[in-house]
Amino acid sequence: MSFSSMAKDELIRLPLGKECCMLSELSALTQTSGSLALRGLGRVQVTYRVENAALARRIFLLLRTRLGITARLHFVQHTRLGGRRSCVLTLGDQDSQTLLLALHMMEQDEEGHIALRRTAPRHPMTRQCCRRAFLRGAFLGCGSVTSPEKGYHFEWVAEDQSLRQTLERLLEKSGLPVHEHVRRGQNVIYLKGAQEITDMLALMGATHAVLEMENIRITKQMRAGANRASNCDEHNSERMLNAADGQIEAIKLISIQRGLFTLPPGLREMARLRLEHTSLSLAELGQLMEPPVGKSGVNHRMRRLMDIANEIRLTLPPVAREGKEERT
Repeated sequence: MSFSSMAKDELIRLPLGKECCMLSELSALTQTSGSLALRGLGRVQVTYRVENAALARRIFLLLRTRLGITARLHFVQHTRLGGRRSCVLTLGDQDSQTLLLALHMMEQDEEGHIALRRTAPRHPMTRQCCRRAFLRGAFLGCGSVTSPEKGYHFEWVAEDQSLRQTLERLLEKSGLPVHEHVRRGQNVIYLKGAQEITDMLALMGATHAVLEMENIRITKQMRAGANRASNCDEHNSERMLNAADGQIEAIKLISIQRGLFTLPPGLREMARLRLEHTSLSLAELGQLMEPPVGKSGVNHRMRRLMDIANEIRLTLPPVAREGKEERT
């Protein structure tokens, strides 16, 4: 199961909530998963089409619990799209009218005339609980969230202008930034960034999805930190080996041109230890000396050896000097 499916499954299992919240969630689901058919003589019919059977059951419960509407359920098998099956909920003429009036998508004047309206209900704009319910319904109907393992992206594909305007206002009221773009002719409202998406999931009530996302985010941060530390260690090791190679070349030059016996005892011991232990750090070389010497003392002696080698290079003939420089 994908991360998006897991989050939706958790939201579908949430309690239906208060009456005002049920109406707000129904409004979002009607605008994202519903369709309206005009049947003549003022009759209308609302149909919901979803691929998730659990979501179809939630819509069925919302309609029955909040408005006393019992929808007819049937399934449609698609010959294309891999043979997937859609769940279709159909409302009768009177039930459709009851739903649209409750959602303020239809109005009736004093003379009993009925007219359709393309507007969202007022409930999500005034109450925080209803805003949460509307955002939840919109996500269940036309939303998706990318797995945190791959990236941070949360979106609603909002084809209807009224739905886009409603989502934008709700996100602004919730303190979340609004991003919008057009992808293959479809208008998409999206969130970017781990914190924005976490806040959105928490706002809708997907607690387990929030915890899972935080666990993944922490794991990714630890993995990135370990990689940085490993790269740093490799870089430091490479620098140390390069420095050791230069020191060994300098000591060999002293040995060939003058002999190590010409060095003072401290430098002679330092040169001998470096030739015997080519991969040790300066601090580790200092611990092998008698008596042990700290890193700064070892560093001082090594600089003196390098200075002696540089003095020798200056006294060499140009051709020999160039050869030595190429080897170092």
